[in-house]
Amino acid sequence: MKKLLALALVAAFVAGCTPTEQGAAIGAGTGAAVGAIATGTVGGTLAGAAIGGVAGAVIGRVSEGSNRCYYRDRYGRRYVDACPRGY
Repeated sequence: MKKLLALALVAAFVAGCTPTEQGAAIGAGTGAAVGAIATGTVGGTLAGAAIGGVAGAVIGRVSEGSNRCYYRDRYGRRYVDACPRGY
């Protein structure tokens, strides 16, 4: 029951994130799991989480579209606007 509750809380947390944040979180979790299984060491787990997080963020950023960026105002509300030049 505790595992199910924890999974529901994580799902609710990720649902409120931008695609880049979601990709980073999912990538880091998956990378940590793969690193732990493959090496069986803490270092392997951390390396997997780092690599997976970066890769997931890149994939999430690409899925957002190249000319739209997600921002948060001072009240925490998310909105979409054109990205600054260079992005």
